[in-house]
Amino acid sequence: MANPFAGEVALVLDGRRHVCKLTLGALAELEHSMGEDSILCLVERFEQGRFSARDILALVAAGLRGGGWKGDQADLLTAEVGGGMAEAARVAARLLVVAFETFAEP
Repeated sequence: MANPFAGEVALVLDGRRHVCKLTLGALAELEHSMGEDSILCLVERFEQGRFSARDILALVAAGLRGGGWKGDQADLLTAEVGGGMAEAARVAARLLVVAFETFAEP
């Protein structure tokens, strides 16, 4: 079960439930791959609705890897996401929210 207090979000991929988690390393990777200068810019991009399917793919892949998944973005291109694009977008947004709630803890 995913633990939101630990920054985790669940996602069903090819019929199998996975735990996703954004680690600090994953956030740094996302800044670079999404062409943002800071974590705050990355969050603002999503808050303002300025994200693409490619951005969602990058966030979900990073979250899956942070949860222990051994795949990469290319593997997600042919994977079936339970709930489709809407669920992938929800998981991506939720990953950012719980990651920052977790980082804000003393």
